[in-house]
Amino acid sequence: MSGDLKEALTERLSETFEGRWTLRRVERLTGGASRETWAITAASADGDTRELILRRDPPGRENTRRIAMEAAAFDEAARVDVPVPTVVDRSADEPHPGLGSYLITTRVPGEALPQKLLRDENLAEVRAALPYELGRILARIHRMDVAAVPNLPDHDPLEFLFDEYTATGQPVPMLEATFRWLSEHRPEETGKTLVHGDFRNGNLLVDAEGVRGVLDWELAHVGDPMEDLGWLCTRTWRFGSPHPVGGFGSREDLFRGYADESGREPDPDVVRWWEVYGSLRWAVICRMQEAAASSGGDNRLELLAIGRRVAECEHDLLDLLDVPAGTTDLDATGAVTDLFGSPSAGELLGAVKEFVLEIGSGSDAKTRYRSRVAAHVLDIVAREAAVPGAVRDRLRTRLAGMGYRSEADLALGVRAGRDRLEDPEVAVLIRDLAETRLRVANPKY
Repeated sequence: MSGDLKEALTERLSETFEGRWTLRRVERLTGGASRETWAITAASADGDTRELILRRDPPGRENTRRIAMEAAAFDEAARVDVPVPTVVDRSADEPHPGLGSYLITTRVPGEALPQKLLRDENLAEVRAALPYELGRILARIHRMDVAAVPNLPDHDPLEFLFDEYTATGQPVPMLEATFRWLSEHRPEETGKTLVHGDFRNGNLLVDAEGVRGVLDWELAHVGDPMEDLGWLCTRTWRFGSPHPVGGFGSREDLFRGYADESGREPDPDVVRWWEVYGSLRWAVICRMQEAAASSGGDNRLELLAIGRRVAECEHDLLDLLDVPAGTTDLDATGAVTDLFGSPSAGELLGAVKEFVLEIGSGSDAKTRYRSRVAAHVLDIVAREAAVPGAVRDRLRTRLAGMGYRSEADLALGVRAGRDRLEDPEVAVLIRDLAETRLRVANPKY
């Protein structure tokens, strides 16, 4: 944290709590590509201490209206017994001269790291009970008074998502096909409530007693309450676990908790529609994060890396919509391996990766995290460089055989309705294109 930021924060805490407060500990937390998050221990002149969390928009991307909405959402959530941190302070209608647009809350105990939540044996008992508890918490969220939370967006979800999609890059065949499927299979709206918008593993603080805090309300909006249930079940938020509800357990337990708290039984087919929507939405968010990298900032590398995660979403959507298996063989012959001499690109990138990780190993937590992101990006580049030329040529030939010069042209053909997933040739080609991308972006997925 810069000296100017520390000074502004110290002054603000002294005004908020009265008396003179100092910062005893300041730690930048990893994760969260859209905002900075800091853990703070503040101490008073009398020896009192407070454990706090500061979340602030990156300089140049301040949004005080969203901060006001999120702060009000915390307050209203607490009223209906949703476990949330307490809001200590927030920016006013204009960004604070030293802090920008920010939100300060109490620090709630518990673990938020998904990998620990899913694998820590000390949490095994509470983990099994989480789907039911999360269902009850979601039902309470959907009882929140919309009028108590200002600046809540209220839009048609498909239209809004399509607008964001078209503004953030080239058309992608599988994403186009999913938009069409969602439009053709759209269920009746089940209600209109406050929707958390990002209720998932990773935004929950959990300890041996259960859920201690629901975090990150910045995407809250007015919509169908089943959106939150579908988002929680989206494969991305299972982090490799086979269990559909955040990696914790079954949909049946989630639905039972929701019904016991609300008196309404969720329709599994409706939730599945929102699960498909959720995978598509995450793909669009990945594209948005990639686009945000153009504005610079110290998280530019992470934002660019997130852009390659669209391939994971394509894979999930292919499976959700039962698209048949593809045929691409990345080991096909035809790559020219010695054109540029020795060492190979893969060997060079591997050496750079080792150097980056070595630098990061002796640094602070944020730098270690960024070095791991950099190493991941180097792996992507190395795998892409190793894709045989024969694979690229074969995919181009198949596109040309269907009358398309590029994959983007095929995507526009899907949008126009000329090509559909029901056509086996189209379906297999779309899967082959997507799986080729995935084997480069994240072959372990």
